[in-house]
Formats: sequence, structure tokens, C-alpha cells
Amino acid sequence: MLPAHLHLILAHSLCSPNMTSNVVDFEDILNNGFSDANTSIRSGARARWERKAQDEDRKFGSSLSDRFIPNRAAMDLEKSSHAIISDRESIGDRTDSELSDDEHTSDSVASDMSEYKTSLLGIDDSKSRILSFSDKAPAPKGDTVNNLEVLYSASSTSRKNKSSTRLVNRHIPSAPTRILDAPDLMDDYYLNLLSWSDTNVLAVALSQTVYLWNAETGAIDELCNVESDGADAHISSVSWIQEGGGHLAVGTSAGKTLLWDVRAQKQLRKMDGHTDRIGALAWNRHILSSGGRDNIIVNHDVRIAEHKTATLSCHTQEVCGLAWSPDGMTLASGANDNKLCLWDATASSSSRPRFQLTEHQAAVKALAWSPHERNLLATGGGTADRCIKFWNTQTGSLLNSVDTGSQVCALQWNPFEKEILSSHGFARNQLCLWKYPTMAKVKELDGHTARVLHMAVSPDGTSVVSAAADETLRFWDVFAPSSKSHTGKRGAAESVGGTKSKQLRTMHTRIR
Repeated sequence: MLPAHLHLILAHSLCSPNMTSNVVDFEDILNNGFSDANTSIRSGARARWERKAQDEDRKFGSSLSDRFIPNRAAMDLEKSSHAIISDRESIGDRTDSELSDDEHTSDSVASDMSEYKTSLLGIDDSKSRILSFSDKAPAPKGDTVNNLEVLYSASSTSRKNKSSTRLVNRHIPSAPTRILDAPDLMDDYYLNLLSWSDTNVLAVALSQTVYLWNAETGAIDELCNVESDGADAHISSVSWIQEGGGHLAVGTSAGKTLLWDVRAQKQLRKMDGHTDRIGALAWNRHILSSGGRDNIIVNHDVRIAEHKTATLSCHTQEVCGLAWSPDGMTLASGANDNKLCLWDATASSSSRPRFQLTEHQAAVKALAWSPHERNLLATGGGTADRCIKFWNTQTGSLLNSVDTGSQVCALQWNPFEKEILSSHGFARNQLCLWKYPTMAKVKELDGHTARVLHMAVSPDGTSVVSAAADETLRFWDVFAPSSKSHTGKRGAAESVGGTKSKQLRTMHTRIR
């Protein structure tokens, strides 16, 4: 049904003499009257979204908006239509070999038509878009600070500076300078079979025999053996006296502690106190401490006939690590019961340890006192633990713990810088140099094919020897001498293989 005003127009048109003109006017009215674009006829109340848009325009101005939406005024509908038609006419992903002759012809014609349309309309398909964002987002005010940009730029700068900082300023060779064969070296985590004296003589226990290798001359001597104790008897630990380098303590599987005068090639005494093998030895001037599989620690005064001065009982399993502090005031002991005990030098047989530390989850064999900080002790745990821990022995507090990912067998501090070297078993069988206290890994030394059970440092502090279950000893130039080192120490470093030229050449020498 037509509106009232259309009925009036229709009646007037029919009565008009100019019928043709009226019909045309009537059709225009019909087309425009029912078009969505006709805004002359509408209700008085506006839609909510229109009222909201008008309010926003009054408040912020029509050019600003809190949303980034497409602008239809920036679109070219002809270009968009042309692009859609061109895509529809394209063949798609089919190759030329899959098209028939008719399809090739049709494709060629469509391509020609597309080029013709492009040249006629001036359309560049590569730049045509269906949606276009021509209005850029409003720029921030001049005093606006981008906190995220400041944050990330600062962090990237710090990372760059950190990565550019070198951990060490010296060259550390990746290959050993010398390799010695050590047949019959026992693959036993709880033993300590290597010691380097301050007279540059290396003692190593191979099964039933102790051998001495002179690093200056390369001479090899057999010191002693325990063949008379039985077929299963073996040397379980060796340790040089701290000063003078003339006496060597030897622990046996029978629970005996032997004291040898190396220069005279003579056994001075045999000390008892244990009922099972002695796996750990440590000197504190004239006091020799021994730890055994009988779970006890015995302090021997080697100067007197009644040598046993104290028997320390706290561990419940085999004692496998012993180390006296540089000031001689504290003895650290580690055992297979996962405990670390700290004993006062004045402890008697009735004394209890100053601290019992139980943070390790496996046997504690690797012990090393820091030469740089008093009361700082580093300890290493076995396969189930894999951690290097640092302790304040004055308070018993744990300072740091680092998971190395491998069994920790031995630890040695760099005497010149705050670095620590660790040797490992399963699964890497390598040596790792760490920077203390950040514990950033400085160097990995590979070469051993079995777990690296023992380490010792040369008297000049520059070289480290490692002994592994692959029955080899490997010498590494891992520690650098201090800038204030004396000429004599540098000369000693050169003499560790005879001459410096010999030391730089990897060579094999069989100890036995």
C-alpha cells in the first residue's frame, strides 16, 4: 500500500497533460523513496550508536578515535573488484603439465584481458587492497615516555656488555700437554690415589704398588708394594707431607697407615687404628688424619710413639674425603653417608663435630679449601647429587650450590685467581673450570674416556694432573701464574716436562 503523499502525486500526474514527464517523475520518487539513502523520512529518535558517535565527536573531535578501523574513503572498490575477478580467473596451484590445451588457451586469453584492463584502468595489482588503513595512529604527546622501550633497551645493553666481558684474559689449551699411561689404576670412587709434592714428585698408586714420577727428570721409581698382604691387597690412598716433600703417607686396604722416607727409600713406621681400608689421608703439619671404611677418622701425631691422638666418630658410612684448612684450625670430612662434618683442630675422641651438614644427596668425596678467602670450603657430591656447594665454615651456612650435571669426583682451586676446577664422572668424564663466585663456566677440558677420579696441582700452581679410570694421567696447563710470580716459579713451570719445548708436545710415557 502506497503512502498518502504518493497517492496524491499519482492522481495529479494522471490528470496532467504532460503524461510522459509525470511518469518519469513518479519513477524517480519510487526509486528514491524506498532507498536506504533517503534520510528525509525517519523517526525523531536516533539510534543509540548514532547518539554515542555524535557525543564522541563533540568530546574529542571527529579526527580522533580510540580504535584503528578501516577507512572506506581510502578504498578503491574498482581495483578491489578487478583483483577478485583476476584471482577467480586464475588457474590456482595446478602446473602447466596438468592443464589441457583448452585450459591453456583460456588462461592465455584471461591473462591478455587482465593486462588490457590494467593498462586501460591504470590499475596496479601489486598495490591494490580490499581493506586499507590510510589514517595512521595518532602520535603520542611530546612528553610521553615509552617505558617498555627504555626497559628493553637497557636490558639489551646490559646483556651486550655482559657477553662482551671475557671471563679470562689468558689462553687455556684444550689439549693436555702430556699423557702418562697408568695401568691397573683402580676404578673406585672412594679412594685417593694421586698426590703431587712440593719437590715436584708425583706419587700414584697402581693396584698394589706406589710409583714416583719425577716431573723434572722424567724418572720413574717404585716406592713400595703390599703384595705380601695377599692377592686382594691394594694401596687405597697416598698423601705427601705439606712441607719438605720428603715423606709420603700410604694407606692400605688392610687398614694400616705407612709413613715412608722417600729420599732414603725407607719405611719409617706402620700405624694402626683402623679395621678396614683407608681411603682418605690429610696432613696438618705433623698431624696425619686418616679416614676409613670403618666410618672413623684417626688423628696421628707422627712424632711420638703413641701416635693416635684422637678417634673421631660421626659418620655412619665409609669416609672418602678429608681436607685440613690452610690455617690448620678445621678438618673437613666427607663420607658415603652424604654428610659433611667440620671438626676443630682440638677435637678429642669424645668430641662432636662443629657442624654436620646434610645438604648433599650423595657421597661427599671432593673437598677443597679456598686459598683466597678464609673459612670458604667447596664440596662436591656423587652421581645422585652432582652439585658443587660452597660453605662458610665459620657459621655452617650454605653460600651457593651449582648443579654440574655430572658426578663430582675432585676439586682444585686456582692458587692465583678466584677459579675452581672440577673433575667429573658420569656422564661427561671431563674437567670444568668455573669462575667464582658467579660460577660461570670458563672452560671444558675433554680427553678422558672414563670418569676422572683424582686431581693434583703442581708445586708452582700452573699445571693440574688428572687421573681417570681409563688408566691415563693427563697434564693440563689450566692455571696461569700471577703477574707477581718469581722467576724461580716460572722456571719450575718449564721444568715440569724437562724443557718447555718438551712440555708443549703431547707424548706418552708408561709408568709401569
